[in-house]
Amino acid sequence: MNKARSRFLPALSLVFACSFSAISFAAEDYVAPRTEWGQPDIQGVWNFSSNRPMQRPEKFGERQFLTADEVREIEVQRAARDAGSDAALGGGGVDESYNDFWIENAGIGGDVRTSHIVYPTNGQLPALVEGAIAGQGVYGGETTGESRPVRISAGGIGTDGPEDRGLSERCIVGFNAGPPFIPSLYNNNVQIFQSKNTAVIMTEMIHDARVVPLVASANIGSTLDAELRLWAGDSRGYFDGDTLVVETRNFNDLTPSFGSAGTSKDKLLIERFTRVGPYTVDYEFTIDDASTFTDKFTAIVPMTKVAGQLYEYACHEGNYGMVNILRGARVQDALEDSGQ
Repeated sequence: MNKARSRFLPALSLVFACSFSAISFAAEDYVAPRTEWGQPDIQGVWNFSSNRPMQRPEKFGERQFLTADEVREIEVQRAARDAGSDAALGGGGVDESYNDFWIENAGIGGDVRTSHIVYPTNGQLPALVEGAIAGQGVYGGETTGESRPVRISAGGIGTDGPEDRGLSERCIVGFNAGPPFIPSLYNNNVQIFQSKNTAVIMTEMIHDARVVPLVASANIGSTLDAELRLWAGDSRGYFDGDTLVVETRNFNDLTPSFGSAGTSKDKLLIERFTRVGPYTVDYEFTIDDASTFTDKFTAIVPMTKVAGQLYEYACHEGNYGMVNILRGARVQDALEDSGQ
């Protein structure tokens, strides 16, 4: 984990109470700086932490934003939980796997959304296509009877070997690193580099660097043969005004389309990076996958600039979790064979 993750630029605060005032001015009046090549400058380390759900709770209907009273209610609940004064809100303890020291999901930004998904207008994922994989695996060591490949990030389908475990447990794909980027408990950081002809998008989790060639216009397709498939797909980018648009195709069949649903084989991912303030990038992504979902869907996740470096996440070094999961399973097998 990046221990410097909470050192945001002084103009901002990690406190959720500041979310309405910190950068609400930015979108209308801000003019993004330019690189030496005249492109909008979105370079830097950015954090995409969030305490908002990806899908909208039904009680909000098609309403996209929380009211000030609802924000204050969340603040009160959060303070009570952090103080351990309300057991129903999950006060911390040494018997928990993580407490708030390790978790970075404070909401930062202007208007506070009821969900990250903004289309469909109900803020919910579209229905699955008939026959599409609805989910796979469980979190823990249980055997589900499902067959490989295991496409989920964390959890798995069994413990016979590492191939039964999730992709992030195997240090192949980070559980929040995407693409697209999905706010999670921690390590929600990404660094963007720009040159005249490329943009590089480097994630903290599993530390993957996606090199995006820049082209002249939209509808760019992929230069790869359809048979060439990559974990993070094949990306091409272009500038639409002040927005960097990245289109990604040619995902392999070994990751889900989104969450734990479907497969990524036929997925088109369109990401839009727009710098709307000195410390803020609006990150928007759309997934169009007719093999998995009955409609495309779009989500918006604000990114906040970090005054710090991105340190390497060396996942394979000392991956004790994988070793101990399999070792524990072999001990359990031996006990069962001996009738204990």
